[in-house]
Amino acid sequence: MSFILIAEDDPAIREGLEAALQSDGHETRAAANGVEALARIAERRPDLLLLDVMMPRKSGWDVCAELRRRDPALPIVFLTAKGEEADKVLGLGLGADDYVVKPFGVRELLARVRAALRRAAAPSAADAAAGGDFDFAGARVLAASLAVRAPGGAVSAITPRELALLRLFAAHPGQVLTRDFLLNAVWGVAYYGTTRTLDQHVANLRRKLGAAARALETVRGAGYRLAAR
Repeated sequence: MSFILIAEDDPAIREGLEAALQSDGHETRAAANGVEALARIAERRPDLLLLDVMMPRKSGWDVCAELRRRDPALPIVFLTAKGEEADKVLGLGLGADDYVVKPFGVRELLARVRAALRRAAAPSAADAAAGGDFDFAGARVLAASLAVRAPGGAVSAITPRELALLRLFAAHPGQVLTRDFLLNAVWGVAYYGTTRTLDQHVANLRRKLGAAARALETVRGAGYRLAAR
């Protein structure tokens, strides 16, 4: 049984989500705004957070950004009425694992929740730190600390999936790794989403890698490659 926190300000939607998730075998708890959601998480860390974007007191964007600074591994699925590409990209850029656009069907929601929970437990991401620290095109990846030190010394926090991606690229220098290969390896074969998630994770990594980002090349129509030295 997984423990899921639902942060949603609409009482009808919140109650419906609790009923659907409980019928699927999950334990749930609810919060009506962003401040309450953070307080609930401080009391007990959930296995997954369903996070509405437009909430009073503190938005879902702000909640996600704050959580990612202190808990990079917590699975977060956004609930949003906004279907525009820019909003999806913003959510993924803040570190969300997935998003569901309202109105959504119960089956779709449950499928995405199950997929996010499976990805969180996937050995490829969860055990990515097991191999120790390693160099990446002049940057130093600090696996146990979930951080990367860019050339010049700036240190940035990374998520377990970002770490898993870096390790895959470092293990295959000069090789083109397709988007499907990377999604299957890091998110799992049951991933229920689009390649946009991968592209946003790579964009986040490039920002954190500093000058070393030049070595992480986009191969148009195929995927990505770490340039061989």
